[in-house]
Amino acid sequence: MAPKVLVSDKLSETAVQIFRDRGIDVDFMPELGKDKEKLLSIIDQYDGLAIRSATKATEKLIKAATKLKVIGRAGIGTDNVDKDAASKAGIIVMNTPFGNMITTAEHAIAMMFSVARQIPEASASTHAGKWEKSKFMGVELTGKTLGVIGAGNIGGIVCDRALGLKMKVMAYDPYLGEEKAEQMGVHKVELDELLAKADFITLHVPLTDQTANILSAENIAKLKKGVRIVNCARGGLVDEAALAEALKSGHVAGAAFDVFAVEPATNSPLFNLPNVVVTPHLGAATTEAQENVALQVAEQMSDYLLTGAVTNALNMPSVTAEEAKFMGPWIKLSGHLGNFIGQMTDEPIKAINILFDGVVSEMNLKALTAAAIAGIMKKANPDTNMVSAPVIAKERGIQISTTKQDQSGSFDGYIKVTVVTDKRERSIAGTVFSDGKPRFIQIKGINIDAEVGAHMLYTTNEDVPGIIGTLGMTMGENNVNIANFTLGRSAAKGEAIALLYVDDVVPAPIIKKLKATGLFTQVKPLTFEV
Repeated sequence: MAPKVLVSDKLSETAVQIFRDRGIDVDFMPELGKDKEKLLSIIDQYDGLAIRSATKATEKLIKAATKLKVIGRAGIGTDNVDKDAASKAGIIVMNTPFGNMITTAEHAIAMMFSVARQIPEASASTHAGKWEKSKFMGVELTGKTLGVIGAGNIGGIVCDRALGLKMKVMAYDPYLGEEKAEQMGVHKVELDELLAKADFITLHVPLTDQTANILSAENIAKLKKGVRIVNCARGGLVDEAALAEALKSGHVAGAAFDVFAVEPATNSPLFNLPNVVVTPHLGAATTEAQENVALQVAEQMSDYLLTGAVTNALNMPSVTAEEAKFMGPWIKLSGHLGNFIGQMTDEPIKAINILFDGVVSEMNLKALTAAAIAGIMKKANPDTNMVSAPVIAKERGIQISTTKQDQSGSFDGYIKVTVVTDKRERSIAGTVFSDGKPRFIQIKGINIDAEVGAHMLYTTNEDVPGIIGTLGMTMGENNVNIANFTLGRSAAKGEAIALLYVDDVVPAPIIKKLKATGLFTQVKPLTFEV
């Protein structure tokens, strides 16, 4: 059955057609963005939800969305999506951070010109029939110092445009390297230096615990007298009340804001102040940008629902379509390794350690790690997936660590998963053969070569004669067909293991019968999604 997607906000017909052309069943119902009850009543029918800003993907909606696998936001901001609730439900949240970069950057530049030349006030005055030419004395941008807080995708474009305007550009961004800053033609500085020297300041960072109120009352007091501030990024980055006071005192000469701490903004300390330009969150509001983000979200959601490729996900490692093809068997192997340990472990897990060896160490380790954790957590919650598993592990206080190393054995690459509890450590390793099939290659330090099957039986015993016969005879007498039989031992007469790949679930009476022989220290039926 084809995946089914609901578009509950205004997306272009071209974007909707992309879903249809890719073979996805799509319902285009943009009116539902404002009809919460109707949306809530039908959301359980859909695998994907495509939205803009009108639809609120609340915890209540997510709980009702029992089939939902992905929420796609056409745009950057996802404040209207409860990402914690989505992650716990195993729902991927995607955005489209690149579709409106130029548009937002251009709006910041336009706002900078507007506040420098007092264009909105001058326009209103002239419309009113006044000719107050001397009242609106502006300043040039040429030769002025622009301080850019956040030199990522959008901030980088602003830097480029500002250099074209012959401005001097300094940037504060903890993630900006000196070499990259040199390539961009900007001077990398610390925040205090930027505050003290910039003639104009523009913000281009997301709203996080680290960036919230980055222009606080304390930092506003550090600003160079006569500075002008532009914010087209996110409300909450600037203390609006403190800025309003600085504008009234003349310490700050002007401000241009497209975003506000509370939106829709019907009231703000910045409203009705002279030389303050305000717009209603128009940063991405161009025809080109709206079309771009709509097309991108349709492509991204389609790719995920049809191929498993993950792009621009906020709560899961991205996996490109090419990676999905190549890494698919390794992701499946990671899940099998985790699933094996999860089924074998009955006590609380304190830590999960994952070793990536050889070729696999150069792959997308975040995705592989998420798959292994998901496998482990499936015993506690069968609905766990790569999105929800890391959240569940964190909630339980489980420490996750990964290590990668160059090829260290006869395999081109392998993955080893170890869990630590108060009682023991348990480990299993596996690889992917050239046929693309995952294999278990080591359990408890004992080398084996076992194909993974949907139904398996794992036993441990002392290395003594009769084990193979007992297992084979018991399975045969009870009409359980063995597809594959793998043995391994630590040493002669030492600990030994057997892993049987069988056609059907091994019934409980057979497990009980094998345990009653006294030959086995452990008899455990296992199941895998193959």
